[in-house]
Amino acid sequence: MNVVIIDDERLARDELRRLLKNHAEVNIVGEATNVVEARHAIETLAPDLIFLDIRMPGGNGFELLESLEEAPAVIFTTAFDSYAIRAFQVNALDYLQKPVDPQRLESALLRCARQLHPRVAAPQVQAGESKVFIKDGERCWFVALDQIALFESEGNYTRVFFDNERPLLLRSLNQLELRLDPAHFVRVSRRYIANLQFVTGIAPSAAGGLTLTLKGELSIEMSRRRAVEFKLSNRL
Repeated sequence: MNVVIIDDERLARDELRRLLKNHAEVNIVGEATNVVEARHAIETLAPDLIFLDIRMPGGNGFELLESLEEAPAVIFTTAFDSYAIRAFQVNALDYLQKPVDPQRLESALLRCARQLHPRVAAPQVQAGESKVFIKDGERCWFVALDQIALFESEGNYTRVFFDNERPLLLRSLNQLELRLDPAHFVRVSRRYIANLQFVTGIAPSAAGGLTLTLKGELSIEMSRRRAVEFKLSNRL
């Protein structure tokens, strides 16, 4: 498991490096002290996992994750207390409160191993799909793309529909479309991209396009041009 440690405090990095020596499966491939260094390390070293401090010079850990096209697995290391961090404990994310407890570290690494290598570590855990990090106000999510039913354009932002959540992501719909698998996601119109796995019904619309019904009783209109392309792709 290739790891990058991101923390502006040298003593904190040294302590984490010392603790990780007890885990033979961990290979520390790099360190970073701020957001710029961290982004470069992630893009060039492609780690499986990052240990990420929240407060750093030049931006915080959440801003770093928002700037990445695709984030690796993340374990936060933070001085925030356990009550404050609950807002950030979502899906694949874990956190270690400083000073890091060795047993909590072992538990977090095991959780990460189960995500990265489900067949070996825990067959009941689903494979780690490509994920997107979303921060809307004080709430954060780390969502697998195949769990997202719909993307809706709102200017330079995109509203993301998953479970019962509707947060805004600071990326345009056009930016998102570049990283989505066209076998599973279809551009319905200038406004929408839908996940075909969530489509439960398709019917002609009055405007000459198609009306798509998604799980959760969502209903969206596919434009006439997009409907023609959709039919020609043999997905109808």
